[in-house]
Amino acid sequence: MSEKFDVVVIGAGPAGYVCAIRAAQLGLKTACIDKWIDEKGKAKLGGTCLNVGCIPSKALLDSSHKFHEAHESFKTHGIAMDNLSINVPAMITRKDKVITQMNMGITGLFKANGVTSLLGSGKVMAGKQVEVTGMDGKTSLISAEHIVIATGSLPIEIPPTPLHKDIIVDSTGALEFQGVPKRLGVIGAGVIGLELGSVWARLGSEVVILEAMDTFLVAADQQIAKESAKIFKKQKLDIRLGARVVGSELKGKGKSKEVCVRYAGSDGAEQTITFDKLIVCVGRRPYTENLFTADAGINLDERGFIFVDDQCRTDVPGVYAIGDVVRGPMLAHKGSEEGVMVAELIAGKTAQVNYELVPSIIYTHPEVAWAGKTEEQVKASGEEYKVGTFPFAAIGRAVAASESDGMVKVIAHKETDRILGVHAVGPCAAELVQQGVISMEFHASAEDLALTMFGHPTFGEALHEAALAVDGHAIHMPNRKRK
Repeated sequence: MSEKFDVVVIGAGPAGYVCAIRAAQLGLKTACIDKWIDEKGKAKLGGTCLNVGCIPSKALLDSSHKFHEAHESFKTHGIAMDNLSINVPAMITRKDKVITQMNMGITGLFKANGVTSLLGSGKVMAGKQVEVTGMDGKTSLISAEHIVIATGSLPIEIPPTPLHKDIIVDSTGALEFQGVPKRLGVIGAGVIGLELGSVWARLGSEVVILEAMDTFLVAADQQIAKESAKIFKKQKLDIRLGARVVGSELKGKGKSKEVCVRYAGSDGAEQTITFDKLIVCVGRRPYTENLFTADAGINLDERGFIFVDDQCRTDVPGVYAIGDVVRGPMLAHKGSEEGVMVAELIAGKTAQVNYELVPSIIYTHPEVAWAGKTEEQVKASGEEYKVGTFPFAAIGRAVAASESDGMVKVIAHKETDRILGVHAVGPCAAELVQQGVISMEFHASAEDLALTMFGHPTFGEALHEAALAVDGHAIHMPNRKRK
């Protein structure tokens, strides 16, 4: 007879492990199935985000930023750095240690909360049965009152640039370079492409980013996107819009091997460019291969995502899906909130996720972040609105820290003054936008934010001044005349 659980979660990424922990906290007998292992065959909880995504990329972003500051900026502070060098293998080793530390943290949380961790792959079957295939290939059956699918996503591969060892790689491979490529190509100017391109550009690579779309950061507020593009250009990131990759060819042998990429420009003319390494990061797709049997009753939408309602219920009663395998942005924090919501719903509580306030962040330097509606979205809706912007160049803390690039933007409803969106590019942009998220969650007006006392000197004063500027009351810059 198969072992029975109240909740079985398939996948131990940010959506899955958070769901499992919260379910166990609510008194539900919970198991979490995941197949990620280390070189010793031990479970590595945390999914893509922790093992080959958010956390390792941020570790490399921080390491490369420190090197770049030492190389480019320290001299303005009177700090001399002679014979500066970067030890890439040591940087990669540090990244791996960060991952291990966080892996151990989740393992400890599972133990502390009584979550049963099962190593292997899970397949949903009819009748709320889950087949678990261990790493040795042996299978066993477990059953559950509730099943939560949280298997995440995989990088999308494209035919013109098939992956090849360490020459043409996806985002995972880009985290393992053992040296700084002289010429680095990146396909895709989205979050992943900009972050990985930034890492290696700071260390000395000549980086060219090829983006098929004609608009830069199409999901972002376009005023912020244009400001960001200017900053990235100063950082010598060569971002080519309207560049559709049509083919690639490997040339040379051994260490001299290189990849020639052919792409069609916005005018249709074909061009060729050669790189030592090429990173393909054109998006991700839901991971649903061998995830359920044909009679399990789970349906996919037209894009291949598991179909769910607003509370992540599939078409099968008692079966939920969360995170990257369902609609919405593929963001760890969105998946985590869905995990908590589902655990609460299973336990009989009331819960929901506010999908209108999912913050988006690009961890370049400076950061780019936004939440709520863009000006383009508000304009398209026909709502009357007003805007306040404020540059970091007028913030004392930013100038003192040599971090004066960028701006903060606040959009509010013209009549009610309710904040509709907060957008930023600049130092601590992610944290400032998070303050905006809190304000919008509590239905604050721009005036509420303007009347809030901010410490001085802080980067947060840029948000305060942008809120003041909504009604033409900014203190530390001239206000535009209102019609």
